[in-house]
Amino acid sequence: MALRVVLVMTGVVALVVGGLVYFQALSLKQVTRVWHPATPTAAIVPTPPAGVPLVVAAARIEDVPIYLSGIGTVQAYNTVNVQTQVDGQISRILFREGQDVKAGDKLAIIDPRPYQAQLQQQIAARMRDLALLQGARLDLVRYAELVKKDYATQQQVDQEQAQVGRYEGAVANDEAQIAYAQTQLGFTSMTSPIDGRVGIRQVDVGNFVRAAQGTTIVVVTQLQPISVIFTVSAAAAERGGLDLGIAHVPVIALAQDNTTELDRGTTDVVDNMVDQTTGTIKLKANFPNEALKLWPGNFVNGRLIVDTHQGAVTVPSVAVRHGPRCDFAWIVRADQTAVTRCVTVGQTFADRTLIEKGLAKGTEVVVDGQYRLDEGSKVEITHRPPARSASSD
Repeated sequence: MALRVVLVMTGVVALVVGGLVYFQALSLKQVTRVWHPATPTAAIVPTPPAGVPLVVAAARIEDVPIYLSGIGTVQAYNTVNVQTQVDGQISRILFREGQDVKAGDKLAIIDPRPYQAQLQQQIAARMRDLALLQGARLDLVRYAELVKKDYATQQQVDQEQAQVGRYEGAVANDEAQIAYAQTQLGFTSMTSPIDGRVGIRQVDVGNFVRAAQGTTIVVVTQLQPISVIFTVSAAAAERGGLDLGIAHVPVIALAQDNTTELDRGTTDVVDNMVDQTTGTIKLKANFPNEALKLWPGNFVNGRLIVDTHQGAVTVPSVAVRHGPRCDFAWIVRADQTAVTRCVTVGQTFADRTLIEKGLAKGTEVVVDGQYRLDEGSKVEITHRPPARSASSD
């Protein structure tokens, strides 16, 4: 029994000692791995930096309109305040507010009965005077025959001749009074003198109106065509070759965003006087206004096309930058590097800019990504719009 206990104890001690030896060896191996010098590897070659991503567009040749800019006020081509020319009560209104009317269309009726009665009185007076005139002429003929036979005196003949003249004058006066009465009766029907659109009714049925008061029944405005009065710099007008008086110059009317086109027309008149306080001059232009986008009283921007630059170099407007020395554009060279190029900027139209000097056709200019560029930066073109066909140049 004692021998068995000794053997068990000896086995346990052996196991403990073996475990300690194993863990010690394992620790030494890990320490050796940590402090063992690294195995030499292949040298790492640095990757060259990528180019700055850009969007470019090529300068192209096209015809560029040269224009003057100005602010204009839309005015109706014709405006008429429809007012009564006779006194009376309005018996009928024959239009709807906002209705389009033609010249001669009836708009309102004033009670015509008093004027019809006056006309009938004048007609009756003429009939009376015509009868008296006819009798006086017959008497004149009789006395003219009697004086030949010495049955009447020349004085009687002369008196009958005067009587005929008096009645002829009365008839002429009656005819004038009839014409006046007919005119007054005609004024009881108020008509539109122009083609246009009526506004808001200002007098209702049943009201008594007087010609002396100048009461407006409704306003009729002619919208097609329509006029715009533009104000431009007098110096710019002179440089554009505009002369005082009649001037047929194409003009484009734009909305207040200066982009949306409203209509195209022609400048007809250049005012004969310059405003000394502002140095501006007025121009009147007419537009067909077929789409009715121009309304009287609105403000519009105008572009008066005074010339066209044939075969000009143009680039997208976003490519042009403003610097302390000059206006410039970033261009991409054949070695895929970007540099600045000073340019002389001309007319800007739509989203493109005329380049008078500094660029040639086909030169690639940067339109997006300029803010990341330095002089001589390596670039990578991410988008290049397709070139336009030769026919479009």
